[in-house]
Amino acid sequence: MRIAAVCGSGLGSSFMVEMNINTVLAELGIQGVEVNHYDVGSAAPELADVFFVGGDLADSVQHLGNVVVLDSIIDMDELREKVKQVAVENNLM
Repeated sequence: MRIAAVCGSGLGSSFMVEMNINTVLAELGIQGVEVNHYDVGSAAPELADVFFVGGDLADSVQHLGNVVVLDSIIDMDELREKVKQVAVENNLM
């Protein structure tokens, strides 16, 4: 499975979300998931199975397919819950 974090420039915030997703996956004991980050202009549906984005980009990324919108990109509890939901939906746990 491949997960991507997407932000406007592909630098700070998407990289932070990528690292936090990796942290949550490790906490959950989930292995074998590839996590990357992209800017909104470079993100393409074939790059990941699930895309995590901040609410400010929700309308700009619907073409990507399976998009998880984060109300707050710094809220680890929200991220943990949404990563766990993706893991359950994809039979990873």
